[in-house]
Amino acid sequence: MASPLIVLLDEAFVKQAWHGPNLRGSLRGVTAEQAAWRPAPKRHNIWEIAVHCAYWKYVVRRRLTGDKRGSFPLTGSNWFVRDGEGDWAADVRLLQEQHELLREAALTSNNERLIRGAAMHDVYHAGHNTMFKRLMRDQ
Repeated sequence: MASPLIVLLDEAFVKQAWHGPNLRGSLRGVTAEQAAWRPAPKRHNIWEIAVHCAYWKYVVRRRLTGDKRGSFPLTGSNWFVRDGEGDWAADVRLLQEQHELLREAALTSNNERLIRGAAMHDVYHAGHNTMFKRLMRDQ
């Protein structure tokens, strides 16, 4: 049986959760055009949120393992501009890969605060994505 922290990480990202869509679920069926939609000028979009979450999974994993900075596959940090140019599917795969790497690191860590925080971060942004999808639908 998986530890409660791994269950929490998975529930926030990909497993069925009581609260509604998890992060991966909030991206299901979203096209590149929808992912690039902004609720207002100079606001983040679903695509940017997905890459931002991938980046923070990388940061948490790095903090758990003591790895050096500089190994994230994209240049930059925190927020990455995504205006519909690029490969949406590749960025979703990046998010999935970073989750799997974080999950692997969490299996051997006892840093409950960081792992719990990573899960809460996923749920927080899943809520944004869900809200953005409703705003798009209601336009």
